[in-house]
Amino acid sequence: MATVSTVSSKLPWEPILETGEGEQLVGRARYGARPASESPLPAELHPVVARALGDAGIATLYAHQAQAFERIRDGHVIVTTGTASGKSLAFNLPVLDTLARDPSARALYLYPTKALAQDQARALESLGIPFLRQAIYDGDTPREQRRQLRKRSNVILTNPDMLNVGVLPNHGSWADVLANLACVVVDEAHTYRGVFGSHVANVLRRLRRLAAAYGTEPRFILTSATIANPVELAERLTGLDFELVDEDGAPHAERRVAIWNPPLLDEDTGARTSALSEAAWLLAELVQQDVRTICFLKSRRGVELIREFTRLRLEDAGRPELAERIAPYRAGYTPAQRRDIERRLSGGELLAVVATDALELGIDVGDLDAAICVTFPGTVASLRQMWGRAGRRATGLALYIAGDDALDQFFCRHPDDFLDRPVEAAILDYESEQIHLQHLAAAAYELPLDAGDAEALGPRWQAYADRLVRSGELRERGGRYLPRSAGFPAGRIALRSSSLDSFAVVEDASGELLGTVEAGRAYSTLHPGAVYMHLGRSYEVLELDPVARHAVVEEFSGDWYTQPKRETDTWIEEIVASREDHGVELSFGEVTVTEQVSAFQRKRISDHEVLDLLALDLPEQRFTTQALWYVFGDELLAGDFPLDALGGSLHAAEHGQIAVLPLIAMCDRWDIGGLSTAAHQQTGRPTIFIYDGHPGGVGITRIGFEGFGRLVDDAYRLIGECPCRAGCPSCVQSPKCGNLNEPLSKDGALELLTRMRAA
Repeated sequence: MATVSTVSSKLPWEPILETGEGEQLVGRARYGARPASESPLPAELHPVVARALGDAGIATLYAHQAQAFERIRDGHVIVTTGTASGKSLAFNLPVLDTLARDPSARALYLYPTKALAQDQARALESLGIPFLRQAIYDGDTPREQRRQLRKRSNVILTNPDMLNVGVLPNHGSWADVLANLACVVVDEAHTYRGVFGSHVANVLRRLRRLAAAYGTEPRFILTSATIANPVELAERLTGLDFELVDEDGAPHAERRVAIWNPPLLDEDTGARTSALSEAAWLLAELVQQDVRTICFLKSRRGVELIREFTRLRLEDAGRPELAERIAPYRAGYTPAQRRDIERRLSGGELLAVVATDALELGIDVGDLDAAICVTFPGTVASLRQMWGRAGRRATGLALYIAGDDALDQFFCRHPDDFLDRPVEAAILDYESEQIHLQHLAAAAYELPLDAGDAEALGPRWQAYADRLVRSGELRERGGRYLPRSAGFPAGRIALRSSSLDSFAVVEDASGELLGTVEAGRAYSTLHPGAVYMHLGRSYEVLELDPVARHAVVEEFSGDWYTQPKRETDTWIEEIVASREDHGVELSFGEVTVTEQVSAFQRKRISDHEVLDLLALDLPEQRFTTQALWYVFGDELLAGDFPLDALGGSLHAAEHGQIAVLPLIAMCDRWDIGGLSTAAHQQTGRPTIFIYDGHPGGVGITRIGFEGFGRLVDDAYRLIGECPCRAGCPSCVQSPKCGNLNEPLSKDGALELLTRMRAA
């Protein structure tokens, strides 16, 4: 529980924060320091490992590290403790002990990013273990070295993407590794959620299946940031039973937390000073006080802008030399550039770095004094990870700068609620149809599927395999399922997307391939005239070819951005569960969503004013997914409800609930879609749909169905407490609305939600 700070302090950032007292500084808290809880090195630890730890200056363990060592001997373990709590040693210790006792044993370490694998390889090397032969095996590993690495390395560090496409389909080359695979480490497991997590869960099941075929049952060790359901996540990822280690024994320094809301410029419209501008001012002030700072923002372009705005402020303050000690850090830089920034930050050469969430994970960047998060990063768990990057050994500042988004402003109105809010549950669905079918085809390529696969691939594998037979991808012979062609199914799986299909983005002048966009998003992001962002640069789409699956773009320097207008329809395919809830008929099930991008707006960047609306002629798209929906009866709309505003009321209520769904499900609102209608073609009544934005669904709206009461209550608070008159980006307007936020009735939505709460 956070406690409000009343003690005066001479910490260098205190005078800076005091300038915001009254309006900007809407919440402050203080978390006390905590001493370490230590344990001696386990007596049964192999003496070679114990000696190496001693030589590295490690004489004792934190309590959770010792507990993990004991529990991994009996089964599979997930360790979930705070940032910088020594989770790496918690899994390295049992792995090294195993390798010391069995010279033929192998271990596989999986990381969500290449940078983390590089960081861990350096940490392993620093231990000086004589028998340890670690190697990184990823897309950057030279081909001429790969065979030798497979042959000699006893710890192989890689990522799920390489495991999917480079290891499992070529398991014959990995026979010695698989036949001696003793341990599998999955670090930063909380990142494996949603579509990515559903894919990785299938990859890990395919790994287990092949290991069993080679005669091994490796122990799995997972680590995670603090989440609400660590054991459930571990078991969904692997299909195994897990023990939890979550009593953090690491010491923690005192942390001061501040919530900063940019000033309100217009009460009617809800317009506020830019969060990027506020971040740049605060960062410039902190740097001038020699406060070593990391500043997080999701947007790559925003990272570059904050750095540029900060440079200008430092030059205006007569301190241009400090601008050279601030660096941006984001995807799109070469590995060498990122390593150089990490080295300069860790060594103190840099005073600050402005980063995307690429630095949220456990890369060692040394001791920092302050961590700033600009706008809500999507989950409380991510926010705390970011805050945990600062103040590890001395009192640190954790600062949250709100944007004008609905959730940001909701938290600013309830700072105590926000500071004490429990972390979310990570959700995934490895049997999501579109994802699971791809991996079953890949598994059949690796080894024929048969009745023994239920343990690894799940109880419904055969029903899915029969569907692949009917679609012509597999053939069935005597209860075994084999590939119908010699294709390479794993090569067609994009782990970080639910779609097999994607569009190439090509730069017009050079012909260079800039990147790809999955087909489900192509028409809304790559339509002709769209402004497309890539690595912090803007491009305008000149041409979209749905047949050739590519878009041609050119560099763009205009002062506007684009927002698509979509026509959306839903068709209920299957009702899985339903009940009366809050006076409505609430259902969860499967729906088919039809979307067509029919036009787009151009909006000025500076004030979001609409410049024009241009028509488009693009084909429809259809996908089947999971959804919750609820139907209003006559009783709830009786009396003096303004039926002429019903459409806008439903639409605004839908937006409010989509905005708060991430409070109970570990997702971003861009992962969710919605539709509201005064008379749906199947229900014949006013109906609101909220659906998973990914084909097949990944379980987001199932969480919303189960916690529907919270959705209603939180949406009511979000909308009702906003000071605007008619609805604004902080309550009922949505940046992703396919109808361009028309029509919307804030008052009507409040009346609907009030009646639902009363019911």
